[in-house]
Amino acid sequence: MSNNNHHDDDKTENLKQPVTLSAIDEPKPIVGRKTDIQNPELWDFPMDYPMSIIGHEGEHDSLFNEVSLILAALFPEFDTASIVVKPSKTGRFHSLRLNLYLTHAKQVNDLYAALDEAKTVRTVL
Repeated sequence: MSNNNHHDDDKTENLKQPVTLSAIDEPKPIVGRKTDIQNPELWDFPMDYPMSIIGHEGEHDSLFNEVSLILAALFPEFDTASIVVKPSKTGRFHSLRLNLYLTHAKQVNDLYAALDEAKTVRTVL
């Protein structure tokens, strides 16, 4: 009768080996602006792109105005009347919900860079 315990010990030994990350698993340095798309090959243009833009506390009207100006500059065909303004549960913050039609990565990069510079914008989802 053959003893397979030695073979089972090899499996257990392999499970105990430390796991190391290869250079492939290390995060890549950011290319371009911090707001630029880092993996454009994962995006499928053209596309509909839903967004939520959350403003700072008490910035309801100025958030809408500032974002409308940014969108008008970058997407002249965009209808700002389609933006939905939604207050948070507590009413302290407001978000703008909108859908954009994007055709290339530069639009995304320019949009996120402009929103990053906007004084009334807290977060973009």
